[in-house]
Amino acid sequence: MPERIRRARRKAGFSQSALAELIKVQRSAVSNWESTNDVQPALQNLISIAKICAVSFEWLGTGRSKMSLEDESPHIQAAEAELVDLRDERDLLAMYRNLPQKKRQLMFDVLRVFLGPQKRI
Repeated sequence: MPERIRRARRKAGFSQSALAELIKVQRSAVSNWESTNDVQPALQNLISIAKICAVSFEWLGTGRSKMSLEDESPHIQAAEAELVDLRDERDLLAMYRNLPQKKRQLMFDVLRVFLGPQKRI
């Protein structure tokens, strides 16, 4: 995400200070978001960055889809959007998406066994 935030800011022509002023945070916050994977913006700040820089929120948060809003397909429903910000979750999701349908079902069955009768997916 740090590189995507940097690219979005530069594409929009903002300095770190200018972007920080627009989203009402310290310049050091923008610098931290762009320089390390350990510090990520709050969801509301991520939404603001996407709007201000005119980039896709999905691209900014996940790296999927196109960077530019003009390239976005209008048929994507908001309910289908997801924000996966932990590396383990992203890796797990990527592996799941590469499985054939039968193996996906098997993974669900295994998870249901681990979760027990109290919790269901």
